[in-house]
Amino acid sequence: MNRCLVNISDLNQYLYCPRRLYYLMFYQTQEINVHLADGRGLHSYQGRRGGWYREFYLKSEHLHLHGRVDLIEQENGVLVPVERKRGTSYYENDLVQLAAYAMLLEEHLGERIATGYIYLYGKNTRHPIEITDHLRRKVVDTVDAIRAMRVGSIPGFCENPRKCAKCSVVVYCMPYEARILEEA
Repeated sequence: MNRCLVNISDLNQYLYCPRRLYYLMFYQTQEINVHLADGRGLHSYQGRRGGWYREFYLKSEHLHLHGRVDLIEQENGVLVPVERKRGTSYYENDLVQLAAYAMLLEEHLGERIATGYIYLYGKNTRHPIEITDHLRRKVVDTVDAIRAMRVGSIPGFCENPRKCAKCSVVVYCMPYEARILEEA
């Protein structure tokens, strides 16, 4: 098994599409598409506002994780992670990413984090997310799956081919062309 730490953003990538993470991990292939550029710009702009802890780096050998929490804010004397997303909705992979940040923060502080927030730029809204045991288990399982990935074992295609339209590695993965070749 791989001994390296997994970057928390890779949990989101893997849950979006394991094949996407495969190309990012082993071939360092990523096009800068409109979605990625817009998200980076929003992070840059929003990162200068407020009195929060911004882009706070944490790591854990025990959890095999590391990453930068977008924001950490204090709520009723408790520090909570905030994950910012460019769109108008969030998905389970975003919840798992937030849970991973909460788990890192817990280890760093020595206290349980019960809630985090997802902020959606597209709606300018914050959503409280309970950090459940299910999400914690999903973090651990996903870390294990990522650490087990090998260059000689490419994951299958994404279950939802509509995701390919927004994917920054689609020109390397070539899902449409590869499927045609596999079916021939």
